[in-house]
Order: sequence, then C-alpha cells, then structure tokens
Amino acid sequence: MADTTWPAALQDLWLKDGFREVLPKNILRTNMDVGPPKVRRRTTSNVRSFFGQMFLTSARVATLDTYFVTTTKSGTLTIELKHPRTGATGTYRFVKEPQYTSHNEGFIASIQLELLP
Repeated sequence: MADTTWPAALQDLWLKDGFREVLPKNILRTNMDVGPPKVRRRTTSNVRSFFGQMFLTSARVATLDTYFVTTTKSGTLTIELKHPRTGATGTYRFVKEPQYTSHNEGFIASIQLELLP
C-alpha cells in the first residue's frame, strides 16, 4: 500500500509528447568458455521506469513542489498513481526530483518515476 496519493489537481495533465516507459532489465547473461551465453531471469518482479512531462501553471508548479518536498518527504515515500498510459493504479516512487523548464505561459515539469512490483 502506498504512503500517499498523487494530487488530483495533477492527475490528468500528463503530456503524450515526451512520455517514455522502460521495461525492467531483468535478465542475467553469463558468457561461457565454449558455446552460447547462459541467460536467466534475475527476479520474478522488478521496477518499471517511466519518464513523463506535464504542462503546469505557476500555481500547479507550487502544488507539485509542495507534494514532492512535504508530502512525499523529498521523494522518499511511495505514491498511489494512475498510470498515464494504461490507467491502472499502482504504487510508484520518485527516482529523482522534478525538473522545470519555462515554456510559453507556464512550465514543463519533467518527472521520473518507477512502478514498484
């Protein structure tokens, strides 16, 4: 169970542009002296990373800042979030702090999260 939930004010703001999802690296490959490498699964479950962006107003930047710093204790607590691509609810954790870039009348927030097994 997650420690906190994603702010409702930020839930449906994910941009399709810039969204990237990375499957877990879960293979262990061992080279042999002779013959093909041996390959095995590392674990039965692993984290899945995703990188997303949101277009935010100054007020919503403040909401994300407060959520990250105060609510998640600078990203150390887990988050219940609806996945931007699938819509399935899962438990996530920040990989690093959000980054903001000025864009037109607002900001683009770049966010990296990992989906926990």
